[in-house]
Amino acid sequence: MSVGAQSHILKVSDALKACLAEVGKKEHFSAASILFREEGDNAGVFLVLKGKVCMSVKNLPSLDRLFGSASLLGLPSTFTGHPYSLTAITVTEVDVLHVTQDNFVSLMRERPELCRQATEMLGREVTFIQSALAERRRQAASAKSLGREAVVV
Repeated sequence: MSVGAQSHILKVSDALKACLAEVGKKEHFSAASILFREEGDNAGVFLVLKGKVCMSVKNLPSLDRLFGSASLLGLPSTFTGHPYSLTAITVTEVDVLHVTQDNFVSLMRERPELCRQATEMLGREVTFIQSALAERRRQAASAKSLGREAVVV
C-alpha cells in the first residue's frame, strides 16, 4: 500500500489516553484489516496503541495518511453519530483501544478539558476531510471538462 506522510494531527495526551483506557476495550487487528469504512455506521473511536493505520478517502490515494501510536481515529463520526467519512485500514499489525460512541460521549461530558482536546483534534481532522472532498470535486469537475472537450473535438 502506498500512502502519504505520517500524520500527527490526531495524537492524544497522556491524560486522554488514560481515560480512554478506562472505558475502552483493547483489540488486535492483523495487517490489511478494516477498522471502519467510509459511509459505514459509527462503531466509536479507535486509539492506536501499536502499529500503523492508513486513513483514506475513496478514489483519492494522494490524500492517504498514516497514523501511529497515540492517534485517535473516528472522531467526527463518533461526535455526530453520522457514518464515517474516511476508511481506516491497518498497514501493520495493530493494537487499539476501541471506545464505543456512548462511552466516548459520556467521557467527553464528564471531562470538559479532555473534550476541548478532542474537539481541537476534530477540527484538524474535519479540515483534512474537507480538503479531501474539495479535491474529489475538483477531479470530478476536471473529468467532466475533459469529457466535454473530447466530444467537441
